[in-house]
Amino acid sequence: MAVVTIENVDIVFGDNKAQTLPLMDKGHSRDQIIGMTGDVVGVQNASIEVNEGEICVLMGLSGSGKSTLLRAINGLNKIARGRCLVRDGDNMVDMAKCDEATLRHMRTHRVSMVFQSFALMPWLTVLENVAFGLEMQGMPKTERFIKAREQLKMVSLDQWADKKPDELSGGMRQRVGLARAFAMDTDVLLMDEPFSALDPLIRTQLQDELIELQKRLNKTIIFVSHDLDEALKIGTKIAIMESAKIIQEDTPEQIVLNPATEYVENFVAHTNPLNVLRGNSLMTPLSELAVQDSKVVMENGMWLELSDGKLTSIQNLEGEVPTVSWTPNMVLDNIPDNAIFIVPANIAMRDAVEIRYYSKHFMVLEENEKCVGILNDHNFYHALLGKHFGRDTEAA
Repeated sequence: MAVVTIENVDIVFGDNKAQTLPLMDKGHSRDQIIGMTGDVVGVQNASIEVNEGEICVLMGLSGSGKSTLLRAINGLNKIARGRCLVRDGDNMVDMAKCDEATLRHMRTHRVSMVFQSFALMPWLTVLENVAFGLEMQGMPKTERFIKAREQLKMVSLDQWADKKPDELSGGMRQRVGLARAFAMDTDVLLMDEPFSALDPLIRTQLQDELIELQKRLNKTIIFVSHDLDEALKIGTKIAIMESAKIIQEDTPEQIVLNPATEYVENFVAHTNPLNVLRGNSLMTPLSELAVQDSKVVMENGMWLELSDGKLTSIQNLEGEVPTVSWTPNMVLDNIPDNAIFIVPANIAMRDAVEIRYYSKHFMVLEENEKCVGILNDHNFYHALLGKHFGRDTEAA
């Protein structure tokens, strides 16, 4: 179910929108419009739908319009044309046209925001900062402090409740900002490059914490970033912006495998495939393997024996080869190194590479209990060298 729906949104900064909007419709560029009317096009004809529980990452270079679009969702940026709908119970509220009372209600009960600069009030304690939004909602002091302490415990800062923000590290202050946003218990959480000012190690830690929190809370999160690896790590959906326009919207894996434009292609060219790709994107499909007498011939004198698409055994000249069905969090260092792993087709590349570290052989991929392909070293080298990218783009 859609929680946020953005339909054909234009955002223009300046006093000449009546002249600027027709110029946009005629295809004039941002630079041309600045010269003709003096207006700045912040977002042009943006459309995207974010469903319940998704983490949608808006990304692009500086000036691409990602933060401008994000701030329209809670009414901080005015929309010149189009609709920005946010769910409120059974209704969708147009943030571009609602009155002040409705806007205040949406900001205090439906949409909360985490800023890059933390936006903590230095004269308040950590606990008071987390409870501030609840005070704006009208929650009694005792109740809001109880809830604020619960949120601080969730981000492992309950021991720092009585400290002031300047007594905390940057990463700790950002976790206070997260706790404050989660304490509001809103449906939608907006995050404007919240980790970009932090050291890489702290940034990675907070990304991991956000993913774990999301598993428990299942919020609808719209996250702005200029870091592709961050977007690929945390996003269930990515929208890439260039010059005020959304130029591609898709899952992280499809963004990497099938870039829509040369701009996106350059954007993803140096990404780490370990964090994105899955076995069914890397594998050699069963249809491309040699088949002799109902046997799938493999490397090193091995073959797969199948029955109605199901793997029954793996054989070599000496007899049956042992197999192991992989499960997440399996301890791998006590598995015989001559065993061949049976893994799900959607296995993450990082997990598959770890399995290969402990195994001498290829692995067999299964989907719906049927063999669909294999993963071997060639497939891994293909991905690490970016060959998957060229192959899929050419095929598309």
